[in-house]
Amino acid sequence: MSAHSAPQQPGFTLIEMVVTVAIVGLLASVAVPLAEVGMQRSKEQELRLALREIRSALDAYMQAVEEGRIEHSAEKPEYPESLNVLVEGVPDMTSPDRNKRIYFLRRIPRDPMFPDPTRPDEETWGKRSYESSHDAPEEGADVYDVYSLAQGIGLNGIPYKEW
Repeated sequence: MSAHSAPQQPGFTLIEMVVTVAIVGLLASVAVPLAEVGMQRSKEQELRLALREIRSALDAYMQAVEEGRIEHSAEKPEYPESLNVLVEGVPDMTSPDRNKRIYFLRRIPRDPMFPDPTRPDEETWGKRSYESSHDAPEEGADVYDVYSLAQGIGLNGIPYKEW
């Protein structure tokens, strides 16, 4: 060993540590936005499924009315009065046993975009009456359609309330 060379000690130099921290910071700055987009995409998929489930139940209710399985009169709307009717069921008028009920949903799905977790599931949805227009939905005597009450725009560029 020569007198001028210092003994080699195991470990990292300051430069190696700075470069490593910079690389980890760069990777984190890319990964966090991707994770946020992934979470938003997942919530949007839940919203699509919930809307499809409720709308399919509303269509099934209307089909049951048309088939004469649900009592209907001129004073009573053809669509359910509330979303809870889809869960609670209605008497099947074609069954000999008048206590038999037709159910359209097991439970009301929650709007995954709704900000207040304390509100009941039915209150997380905007409800559109048959009498109201698509452009200006209003509640009424029946539930013809549902829409999200969440403010914001989806990854597809369309506001959630228009889905």
